[in-house]
Amino acid sequence: MQMNYFRIMLSDEELKFLVYWEQHRDEHSGFISKLLRGLPMAMLFGIPILLFVVVVYLFFPEWYTKISMAISGTVPIIIIAVFIAIIFYAFTRMHFKWEMNEQLYMELKQKQRKGAANKQINNS
Repeated sequence: MQMNYFRIMLSDEELKFLVYWEQHRDEHSGFISKLLRGLPMAMLFGIPILLFVVVVYLFFPEWYTKISMAISGTVPIIIIAVFIAIIFYAFTRMHFKWEMNEQLYMELKQKQRKGAANKQINNS
């Protein structure tokens, strides 16, 4: 039975994660927190698109109107759509990361409970 106990023990890295996640899980679970923490990566995704649209609209207006055959009022709609995509990407990415951390936390807690139960069995 002693061998089982050693297999279920948590590593130092896993214990550090448990402590970190117990302290930060509530503050990372809110909508605003997820949005703000995800914005830098989302902006890396959206800014080049916005810059491309603005550069084409400002420096090549005749090319833009010939290619699209649309009213020039579509640029604000494109910019709004990209901002919506940035917000969606920021929240979704951080929500996914939060869910993955939460799942890992639950698995490590279960592993820790099994280790404690095995330790009790071995001590009795």
